[in-house]
Amino acid sequence: MSQQVVIIGAVALGPKAACRLKRLEPDSRVIMIDENEIISYGGCGIPYYVSGDISDAQELQSTTFHMVRDVDFFRDAKDVEVRTRTRALSIDRMAKKVHVHDLEKDEKYYLDYDKLVLSTGSSPRKLPLPGTDLPGVYAISGLEEAIRLKEQISQSGVEKAVVVGAGLIGLEMAEALADLWGIETSVVEIAPQVLPGFISPDMARMVANILQENDISLYTGEQVKEIFGGDRVKGVRTDQRELEADMVVMAAGVVPNADLAREAGLEVSPQGAVVVDRHMRTSDEHIFAGGDCVQLQNLVTGKPGYYPMGSMANRQGRVIGTNLAGGSDEFPGAVGSFVVKLFDHAVSGTGLSIETASRQGFDAVSAFLTQFDKSHFYPEKDLLYLELVVEKGTGRILGLQGLSTGGDSLKGRIDCVAALLPGKPTTKDLSNLEVSYSPPFGSAMDALNSLGNVAENILQGFNEGLRPAEFAELWEKRQDKDVVFLDCRDEDNARPFMDKYPEKWKNVKAETLDLNLDKVPQAETVVLLCNNGARSYEARLKLARHGITNTLNVHGGMSMIKKWGVDI
Repeated sequence: MSQQVVIIGAVALGPKAACRLKRLEPDSRVIMIDENEIISYGGCGIPYYVSGDISDAQELQSTTFHMVRDVDFFRDAKDVEVRTRTRALSIDRMAKKVHVHDLEKDEKYYLDYDKLVLSTGSSPRKLPLPGTDLPGVYAISGLEEAIRLKEQISQSGVEKAVVVGAGLIGLEMAEALADLWGIETSVVEIAPQVLPGFISPDMARMVANILQENDISLYTGEQVKEIFGGDRVKGVRTDQRELEADMVVMAAGVVPNADLAREAGLEVSPQGAVVVDRHMRTSDEHIFAGGDCVQLQNLVTGKPGYYPMGSMANRQGRVIGTNLAGGSDEFPGAVGSFVVKLFDHAVSGTGLSIETASRQGFDAVSAFLTQFDKSHFYPEKDLLYLELVVEKGTGRILGLQGLSTGGDSLKGRIDCVAALLPGKPTTKDLSNLEVSYSPPFGSAMDALNSLGNVAENILQGFNEGLRPAEFAELWEKRQDKDVVFLDCRDEDNARPFMDKYPEKWKNVKAETLDLNLDKVPQAETVVLLCNNGARSYEARLKLARHGITNTLNVHGGMSMIKKWGVDI
């Protein structure tokens, strides 16, 4: 049946919904409006355009067959009418009209609709600070502003920059500024760690080390009080210091653009996002919404969540396009998956971190694993540093986070668990998960299988251990405590530490423990170590069989605590 559909917003979800509808219902008229000139671009590619990895902004607008998705493209190739520089002012739900403003002609008029789609996206969170309107201060709200930012860098010679916020966008922008352009870059984050809410403090410490190794100054637990300057920005004042800056990038998160929906009387959540059902329909049966402006169900907690991701918007756009044409597709929700490139590392995760799980009411524990992403005998391999979050009692997997220089290998494992999470998998499911195997791609016992085993051993009480931060604290206070560190590796590995710490560092190979019980140090606490935690775990079991139970295993081993940054 022919109908007129109006879509407000033309970046990610809007174009996807429009094109899907036209394929299914070609006789319908689709009018898509956007207040900006540039439309239908990959917003998640903006940091890589700023960095220079993507040289031309038009590449973010291009199709896989190298056509630019502009007004002419949608008209000629998709039969979709696009009106740029057109702002939606209000929605009259009773009359089924949208009041719009043509910014180019400064004319206002009404658009009739049979169905309406809200693809209004999100806006950078505005901090109530003096100086945010100074020239040289940017909040990357779209491709136009990114182009202006890059022009300033290339034309004005920016020497120092401050990024406010250490979330995904903040870290990507910090890398973009520091890596290619060589700008002296600082990151300020009010939370006590980077990527708050995404990863644990232990994993965050490892990420912080990566930033600092690449000459990015990081200031966590600091609040920005003021951005100062004259005719241009000159710097940032926090509650602890003053930082000079020729450029400031505000990356303190985003908020959903839900004002149109709210003013039209549509249901909006207390957190400010448009409420939709599984069909992406709002509280008005004739109006759909999706992308960064909507609330979704978290499929791990069962509670409302907010997931402003371009990939999410594209998938929702297809669902909406189908349902506009009379279908009944569903978008069930999200588990919250992410991946971010940081220099030669990738950081990725899905589901809940250990802290988020606790805040959501789960009695949770996490398991650490260090393992090669390929077979140990294969010449080219990278270490995976993984943290699995599980519920005590049930063994239900709640989340997985990790980092590695092997980004594709890490992402592949994270995506496996992301696919499992809606089905409430347990550690046994992960231990027995079937994945493809060949030495250039993984181990016979894949890292995911090993991680499931580690978590299961923790839950069963076989592998009581130390997180990296717990080890660091114990190591720092070793002289004040009755504790000895037993290295379960070969003597060649242990000797440098035995020589450096003769009273505290001992060595007995895990494989010879049964024959050398007399060499096991006598102490209130014996901390067992090896390269990755596997041999020291076996050592713990052997000692327990002989009645020696005052042991703790360092999860992830020496590799993990070195990555964390323990000065040892």
